[in-house]
Amino acid sequence: MNQKPASVPSTFQPGVSLSYGYGTDRGLRRELNEDSYIASDPVFAVADGMGGHEAGEVASGMCVRALADIPQLATGERSVTAAVLQQYLVQADTSIREATGARAGTTLAGAVVVEQMGMPYWLVMNVGDSRTYRLSQGRFVQISVDHSEVQELVDAGEITAEQATVHPRRHVVTRALGTGDETEADYWLLPVEEGDRVLVCSDGLTGELTDEHILRILSTVGNPQDAADALIQAALRSGGSDNITVIVVDARNVLNDAGAATTAPRRDPDVVDEDTLPRSQVGQKAQAEQAQAAQPAAQHGSEAAAHQDGEPSDDRH
Repeated sequence: MNQKPASVPSTFQPGVSLSYGYGTDRGLRRELNEDSYIASDPVFAVADGMGGHEAGEVASGMCVRALADIPQLATGERSVTAAVLQQYLVQADTSIREATGARAGTTLAGAVVVEQMGMPYWLVMNVGDSRTYRLSQGRFVQISVDHSEVQELVDAGEITAEQATVHPRRHVVTRALGTGDETEADYWLLPVEEGDRVLVCSDGLTGELTDEHILRILSTVGNPQDAADALIQAALRSGGSDNITVIVVDARNVLNDAGAATTAPRRDPDVVDEDTLPRSQVGQKAQAEQAQAAQPAAQHGSEAAAHQDGEPSDDRH
């Protein structure tokens, strides 16, 4: 679901300026595209439906439409809170259950730009295994933490991050909207830094490209729409086994603590951090850094629950 032209800076408010690009592709092996997305200041989110036979498309679409009903989307106000987001996600969860009989669900990942005390923040939300990343001041970090069986195994030290990428249950999610017992989102609140680039994507991207490959594209392709297109094409070249959806958001003209706008240029794209973090560490390190920079908007239960019948179901794969 799109509500603004791609790569057009937001003009709703003074201060931080957002430019963004987005796109989706069915992939090379799927009959339907069950992904849905919204890219309209201040909401940027991707929903990856699961359930098959068009049910996943229904679930993800209902989720995105629920977010589109947030009043701030119509006015461009950046005053959304985690509590407001959760309210609309609860509505989406209920609607999906009623429409599909709890036989379909959707993941959700995204970032909402909010302002507190006149300063801009990324309010990141996550349910499932779609992801939100941030490239900031030359550092590339996965903000969201997957709600998946393999992520739990990695966190417990039972498998490595590399093993997780080929594990037979790597696509089994432990939290989703519309199905199962655990549906509440996790939230993070991060100050927006000058030159930030945020990536929101479905696992059709991260299942095909390593974090290093994603970083290489994000750090060398300047225009956000071109970056989104390049990521999708790279995932297709790598196999395109699932639906692929990508949103890239750039932040400029960010106010500093003194209330002045900064215009620092993007870090030299030819220089890449030597210690790009693997998937097993990015979520934990991101949370540690965020705890120092700002209090999390909300931290909900870390214990992920299985879907109904004790078997999480994800028919996307």
